Amino acid sequence: MLRFTEDHEWLRLDGEVATVGITAHAAEQLGDLVFIELPKVGARLKKGEAAAVVESVKAASDVYAPVDGEVIETNEAAVAEPASVGADPQGEGWLYKVRLSDPSALDALMDEAAYAQIAK
Repeated sequence: MLRFTEDHEWLRLDGEVATVGITAHAAEQLGDLVFIELPKVGARLKKGEAAAVVESVKAASDVYAPVDGEVIETNEAAVAEPASVGADPQGEGWLYKVRLSDPSALDALMDEAAYAQIAK
């Protein structure tokens, strides 16, 4: 299941674990990424709070937690090679994985068709 936020994050659910990243639209708007700061494994995130930072030659941008949960893994390859996030934001460019506190929180997120309407 793939879901999106109005702040241009995506979330892919696999059981009770969600993989999170920035959307292709966000990556395109930011341009070439030069720095990424990810949350620490074990961090407890609250929906809407800044969870990560992506910085491009144009600007720095917070990546907000789309759901409450505990960070269980981060994509260190993205930290080592920030351009990989821009090249494949919804694939190899994922940022972190979180174990959901409340799976029903996904109901508040947009599906792909709804997100496409705001990402024009």
